[in-house]
Amino acid sequence: MKERTKSEQRLTLLCVWGFPGRKEEKVKKDIVELTEKMLEPIMQKHRYELVDVEYLKENGQWYLRVYADKEGGITINDCEVISRELEEELDKADPIEEAYILEVSSPGLDRVLKKEKDFKRYMGYSVDVKLYKALEKKKEFTGELTGYTADTVTIDCDGREMVFDRSQIAQVRLTVFI
Repeated sequence: MKERTKSEQRLTLLCVWGFPGRKEEKVKKDIVELTEKMLEPIMQKHRYELVDVEYLKENGQWYLRVYADKEGGITINDCEVISRELEEELDKADPIEEAYILEVSSPGLDRVLKKEKDFKRYMGYSVDVKLYKALEKKKEFTGELTGYTADTVTIDCDGREMVFDRSQIAQVRLTVFI
């Protein structure tokens, strides 16, 4: 019997155990998708817009975060309505094994742009683009959102058109001017 090298042993271990975090990422994705489905009738009933859902762990605590909006802006009472109705649905279905905190809020003035409707809605607004890796020795760029596709985001950065590949972008959010 041939003895395996260290790299062959590691490869075998990865094949048996899988890649670390992959199962957790799938569980998180499934919880987000299920929560979005549960929210659909609630949002329609009250004419709210679902901006985003996140399920993440911070400092050892799990959070299920719902970001909602409506024309004229969402109020704390609106967030309470969503929270109460969603909590009822989550308690019935009981899809989350871990203890978690449910948070419902507005996306904020510096809202993150993720979906096509976000980019369409905020075309012409000033945005901050954060990259995973530095480009021209910078990881952050601010400019007017002038275009987007499924693969790119374009901003006017002080008269210079900059096109970023979405795979390079860590985050795009509205600029807050103080």
